[in-house]
Amino acid sequence: MKISAVVVTYRPGPIGELLHALAKQCDQVIIVDNTPGGDSTLAELSEALGAVLLPLGENMGIAVAQNVGIDYALKDGADAVLLSDQDSILAGGMVATLAQHLRPGIGAVGPVPVEGTDVLVYTDHEYGPKRPATLPDTDEIEVSFLLASGCLIPADVLDDVGTMNSALFIDHVDLEWGMRARRAGYRLLAIRDAVLEHRLGDSVVKVPGRAQIVHVHGPLRNYYLIRNTIALIKTSLLPIKWRIRYVYWIVRFAVFNLLVNPDRITRLHYVVRGFNDGWKGRLGRYGN
Repeated sequence: MKISAVVVTYRPGPIGELLHALAKQCDQVIIVDNTPGGDSTLAELSEALGAVLLPLGENMGIAVAQNVGIDYALKDGADAVLLSDQDSILAGGMVATLAQHLRPGIGAVGPVPVEGTDVLVYTDHEYGPKRPATLPDTDEIEVSFLLASGCLIPADVLDDVGTMNSALFIDHVDLEWGMRARRAGYRLLAIRDAVLEHRLGDSVVKVPGRAQIVHVHGPLRNYYLIRNTIALIKTSLLPIKWRIRYVYWIVRFAVFNLLVNPDRITRLHYVVRGFNDGWKGRLGRYGN
């Protein structure tokens, strides 16, 4: 099986450890760079590792970048594509472990992503995907969707389900694809023996009375999260009870970010714009 890794970068910091790990575990590494004007360090690293570097010249969004890398990988004969963010750390043997669980009917497999002591696995509940207090005691954990980083997708599933929704730009891209895959009849599995260190937000805060940490993003990411949540609520991809839950969640998310961050006026602009654009179906890159 030929496995190609697709890494999306945007003004990356130290990324050598990740790229070296991917080069050891995958047959090919494809770097799709969203950094405006490109990144000279990536050029040097890709040449040293024999990786493919595809600079987009501007920030086209994570979904477009993933699709560019996926398209290159499939045209080059990949049997499966492993997606990766720039801030993830792979455990040794992770990709081989994931590949062992691919079989007909499985749309994608992924690791158990961890951020500190927080486990970022989302399973089905009556009112939407949630992180369970404890993981099921099974090697394969049936999940609602897989975080993109570390997600291994067979080529034939990508042909059937399609690639990422580029209109979303960033945020909920993995959720939207996962729901499409499940609607097509595929199962999504998190593999207990495969672990990935991952960062989900710009920072985290601990809320009194809540066991799990809360991820805090910048104002522009507030916009994309709100807009894309509203856009997904308006589709038929989510069950009705999930849509109800997401309406509650996005209102709570907006209020929380306005209360805990000092740049309230700036965030209020993005929050209002996010609700407005989501309702009106204005997607793509902010400001376009």
